[in-house]
Amino acid sequence: MFSRLSKIQRSLINSLERNFWEAQPKLKLYASKLNMPIYITETAWRIYCEVAKQKLTMGRSIEGFIAASLYAAIRIHEFPKLLDDVADVSMVPNRTLFRSLGMIIRQILPILHLEYHPISVDKLVFLFGNKLELPEEIKIKALNLLQESSKKGLPIIGKDPKGLAAAALYLVANKTNFKKNQVEIAQVAKITEVTLRSRLKDLQGLINRSKC
Repeated sequence: MFSRLSKIQRSLINSLERNFWEAQPKLKLYASKLNMPIYITETAWRIYCEVAKQKLTMGRSIEGFIAASLYAAIRIHEFPKLLDDVADVSMVPNRTLFRSLGMIIRQILPILHLEYHPISVDKLVFLFGNKLELPEEIKIKALNLLQESSKKGLPIIGKDPKGLAAAALYLVANKTNFKKNQVEIAQVAKITEVTLRSRLKDLQGLINRSKC
């Protein structure tokens, strides 16, 4: 009996070691492609180790949990990267990444006493504005537009923050010499042009009502 238990224990240890052996280089690769600072990679590895110890990877995508662990670490440290960026470098389907991330947030972060911070629309304004090489003045005006819209009833927390940030930048930039077309802004924000036009409609409708 003890011999059998010993074999089972060795098998579990070897399985965990194999999991780590497979996961660590992939995490380092994803982090390297995104130019992640070492502290984020270390937090991501800490998260993934707990994922593996809790056996969440059994019957599920290891790559999905590696990518989700990295994005969870990004949000814990509030680093300016999107979930789409992690999906692009890992080539993990969005559905798998969302599912893995949800399990990490619910089951792993409380164990590690780590706090997940959803990305806010104001951080996205500056992230997209930087990528579009827009002046600081435009980014600040776009943020002010969103804050004023929020005071007038537009829900900006939890409602498509990428679309709202992109729409605000588009509206403000196109009143200046730094005009950007919808295709360019949608590509930077990693949203569809349909989504951008919907958020533009929301903002413009509020602006028009305010003028009445």
